[in-house]
Amino acid sequence: MLSPGSHSCPLAPSHPAVAALELRSVDLQSAKNNQEHHTQEMGRQRLIVRRSQSFTIQLHFNRPFHPKKDSITFVAETGPAPKELLGTRATFLLTQARQGNGWSASDFTVQTNSLFVSLFTPPSAVIGPYSLKMEISQDPSHSTTHPLGTFILLFNPWSAEDDVYLPSETLLQEYIMMDYGFVYKGHERFITPWPWNYGQFEEDIIDICFEILNKSLYFLKNPSKDYSQRNDVVYICRVVSAMINSNDDSGVLQGNWGEDYSRGVSPLEWTGSVAILRQWAARGGQPVKYGQCWVFAAVMCTVMRCLGVPTRVVSNFRSAHNSDANLTIDTYYDQHAEMLPTQKRDKIWNFHVWNECWMIRKDLPPGYNGWQVLDPTPQQTSSGLFRCGPASVKAIREGEVHLPYDTPFVYAEVNADEVVWLLKDGQAQEILAHNTSSIGKEISTKMVGSDQRQNITSSYKYPEGSPEERSVFMKASQKMLGVRRTSSPFLDLLGSGGAVGQPAQLQLHLTRKPEWGQDLLLRLHARRVADRAHPQGPIHLVVGFCAQTLLHNGGTREPLWRQKVHLTLDFGEDIQWPLSLPYNNYRNKLTDEKLIRVSGIAKVEETGKSMLVLKDISLEPPHLSIEVSERAEVGKALRVHVSLTNTLSVALSHCTMVLEGSGLVNGQISNDLGTLVAGHTIEIQVDLYPIKAGPRQLQVLVSSNEIKEIKGYKDIFVAAARAP
Repeated sequence: MLSPGSHSCPLAPSHPAVAALELRSVDLQSAKNNQEHHTQEMGRQRLIVRRSQSFTIQLHFNRPFHPKKDSITFVAETGPAPKELLGTRATFLLTQARQGNGWSASDFTVQTNSLFVSLFTPPSAVIGPYSLKMEISQDPSHSTTHPLGTFILLFNPWSAEDDVYLPSETLLQEYIMMDYGFVYKGHERFITPWPWNYGQFEEDIIDICFEILNKSLYFLKNPSKDYSQRNDVVYICRVVSAMINSNDDSGVLQGNWGEDYSRGVSPLEWTGSVAILRQWAARGGQPVKYGQCWVFAAVMCTVMRCLGVPTRVVSNFRSAHNSDANLTIDTYYDQHAEMLPTQKRDKIWNFHVWNECWMIRKDLPPGYNGWQVLDPTPQQTSSGLFRCGPASVKAIREGEVHLPYDTPFVYAEVNADEVVWLLKDGQAQEILAHNTSSIGKEISTKMVGSDQRQNITSSYKYPEGSPEERSVFMKASQKMLGVRRTSSPFLDLLGSGGAVGQPAQLQLHLTRKPEWGQDLLLRLHARRVADRAHPQGPIHLVVGFCAQTLLHNGGTREPLWRQKVHLTLDFGEDIQWPLSLPYNNYRNKLTDEKLIRVSGIAKVEETGKSMLVLKDISLEPPHLSIEVSERAEVGKALRVHVSLTNTLSVALSHCTMVLEGSGLVNGQISNDLGTLVAGHTIEIQVDLYPIKAGPRQLQVLVSSNEIKEIKGYKDIFVAAARAP
């Protein structure tokens, strides 16, 4: 149509000027893209995508897009001072087909005034929050810039090009998508599953994860350089490992291995990561009080799964903390069977918990990809900061302790030898035991797709005592110790016959199930056997017994019970000697772990030599029952029945109950329950309104002055809301 006053020439065709292309609106199609990128659980309102996978956006203009006339350039930026050289800024033209593996905008379709564009991010892209802009130019001299919005970019374990690629949908459902699980605690003979709410998809957790990276010393020192390295999963893991503890920085958790938690929360009272991460963020990065190893590891699991790195929580029972890297942990007893404190930092923890993250290790020789140990518990420094890993599990198994990072420390945690000494007047008198297989037991993680425990010890070491295991130990020893191994007072004493055969076998057994609030009944089983030093005739034993509270870090408190027994043993003779440890002796002496070590040292009067016998006892807390009567559905009331019977002989005072579970409860629900008299049952009914569909887990913790950790859980499948 012609404007007034214009005229047309019948001989020449007209070329009306095309209106400049103007952006009217943008649809980042968050719901659809998030679904395709496995991030829908984080919400559908904002765009959260994974690298090395395309996503589609819709641009609406004032007129149809003309590929030959309109030129569109996209700009994606992250970090404080984006630069193409640092990989924190990308500029890419709209093209019809994608070329190579770089940033691209291609495969577009035009529908009237709308343009659908497929954006692709490279597998080596920096992860984090991005801004996206578009430049439109009709001619080289004139262009307009339009902000399109923001998106968050994560690692992509579904992509074969990404360093965190895990080629199994079943494993991805467990190690990325599962937002609850178990941490294994206790003692190698009394392993307790501890339900934990990881909650990595709760709406604000992803922002808190990037806040953690932005509070690291690396970011504070050089923000641009730090951002440019966020494409590297090894770098991210090391930063997170340092930031979960607060020994060097404004990290998430403050450790406390004492017993005074009055200025914070006891590590035993946490039931999930979400409350910890939210408290840290709300208080501007002030460390949350308090954590111990399982809390550090569970929070790191939340952060790494949220960022897109397949992660699991692993418990190592009888875990060595070998600070001088000599592959030997010394423990000491006196002649009265009391386990003595040591001045050395070396310890054997009842259990220690760390993480494994799945990744390709381009920084190592071939063959060391897969699971890598990362440990955020502050035990010792690595390159100046309290952190540990990634150490390849394969390298640990093969004794390749020279490979980074911190492999010798983790190798010792699962392989060190234990030497038990008898001290007299502060001097080592004799070796009571040299155990080559007592450390690194029952290494455990949650089984995939199940609530069962999986024993993964064989992925860390060859079978104890096998030729392969001893040969790997010698290889690692030579690498870690060099010439130091060839001469030591310990080897001299060991070589002098300090561990010759003994003339008797001693064992301690429980005669009934140990329950808190009751006397503990044991029996000593003694049997005479032939030995070189005293091959015939009866022997006389003086056995001193001692019971001590066993601490999580492997240490003990002062004795709470002692007894002395005189025995005469002849060949073919079995003696069963009853022992009783009264409740009154331990009632106020135990820690929250409720573990007791009973030790006995028997002196053979004929030879002057001593023998050691040990029994660790775990006292069972009362059992919690959780029932759900009807089908669970999003938004519909779900009645939960919780009951607890106090099976102890004493009342439980100041009982509180906390319920937590991502997708079931928003945050936490707390109730004060008062005092629960011995032998009585308390029943509580709570209505929940499930928020998300799918498999969920409700965690319940009842805490009292007497027992801090009565835990239970219930797996609940939540159906989607029915259409009205």
